[in-house]
Amino acid sequence: MSERDTYGKAFLQVMNLWKQDEGVRQFVLARRLARVAADLLGVKGVRIYHDQALFKEPGGGPTPWHQDQYYWPLDTTNTVTLWMPLVDISVEMGMLTFATGSHRHGIVMDQKISDESENNYRKYVKDHQFPVTRPAGMNAGDASWHYGTTVHQAPGNDSDRMREVMTVIYMADGARVTPPLNKAQINDWNTWLMGLPPGRLAASELNPLVS
Repeated sequence: MSERDTYGKAFLQVMNLWKQDEGVRQFVLARRLARVAADLLGVKGVRIYHDQALFKEPGGGPTPWHQDQYYWPLDTTNTVTLWMPLVDISVEMGMLTFATGSHRHGIVMDQKISDESENNYRKYVKDHQFPVTRPAGMNAGDASWHYGTTVHQAPGNDSDRMREVMTVIYMADGARVTPPLNKAQINDWNTWLMGLPPGRLAASELNPLVS
């Protein structure tokens, strides 16, 4: 689906690609990647929460500071996202940027991605003196990983090339559905958990066990 960023430039989000393309399916369900996710989370098994391809066009604006976990109606924060560029990218293309160590503080704000979240999280990062880090560059096929509670953002794409990225979100096996707390969680609940009743294992046909 196509959306608009802060400055009105279009960016494209394509989700559940693993259900549509065999090559993407092999990537998203790869046991080797799932094993990395499980090791990072300290669990025996992980399930797919969802995949997402992100395309930010030249001139596309920044992605504000935020925490992904805000969007997920799950009873655990034991979640991690793989972020893999599909092309070589530089900082000027909108490199993913982290407030290092922020994941240890859990969910700190009840805010979706917005100008307000940018201002409030930026102040939070400054007040807590988190080191702000990002790679100087990434090659196609490189990967970074961040927890669902990591405060992060991405600058705008100031290059003349499309920034193409594939992501896969993993959750610890055994996670359960919680009642949605906001409109964004209602959307996630219906889109990726297929409306499973709260209290049920987060294990719809869209959430396969991959390790």
